Amino acid sequence: MDLQKHAQQPDTAPRTAELRASDADRDRIADLLREALAEGRLTADEHAERVEGVLAAKTVGELDVFVRDLPIAHQRRTAPGSAPSRPTTGAIPMDADDNVVAVFSAAARKGRWRTGRRIHAYAIFGSVDIDLSEALFDHQQVMIKSYAVFGSVDIRVPENVSLRGMGGGVLGSFEVDTLNATDDEAPVVFVDGWAVLGSIEARPKRGRLVADILDRVQRKVDKSMRRHLGH
Repeated sequence: MDLQKHAQQPDTAPRTAELRASDADRDRIADLLREALAEGRLTADEHAERVEGVLAAKTVGELDVFVRDLPIAHQRRTAPGSAPSRPTTGAIPMDADDNVVAVFSAAARKGRWRTGRRIHAYAIFGSVDIDLSEALFDHQQVMIKSYAVFGSVDIRVPENVSLRGMGGGVLGSFEVDTLNATDDEAPVVFVDGWAVLGSIEARPKRGRLVADILDRVQRKVDKSMRRHLGH
């Protein structure tokens, strides 16, 4: 092969910025903008204008323009092994394992309880409290599908899990604090749904760690000790 001629051939491979944007790419940028709004880095008008631009963007490069001046966007890019922004295919069933319903009343799930893969929460003129800080996770990915109509859904998770939000509000409030666990095997909690003249909120409960991770670490330590002692 003539190396000189080969070197002179134009590089026809598209750069990353020129690639067509997917729905997942748009969702990722929208999540960053929502967090920037919650942190006070963007005004409501700036947030609305940028979201409109995200929806109309055709390429990855066009999307990056809307978060280029936000610190959180650069932090996300350098964070290794971050949890997925959406459940992996087949990880979450269509039917709920548990329903928490409050109609003109209050309902709660808290304490030591086992979570399923999918939890539905309905707050209709009522309040739902879902506390996962002492829960046992049998699955790595958990979806909490929430609907708050003139009501509220309050979700608390351990601080060493990953937390993702995918919902929104209609004359209501949908607020999810994004978390990235340092353990790649840590549970990932996805909060989806709509708040209509109501509120959906998901936050970490500081000082609370998911028991499954601690148990797994302890088992690894015990196994290492047994190996060291020759048992």
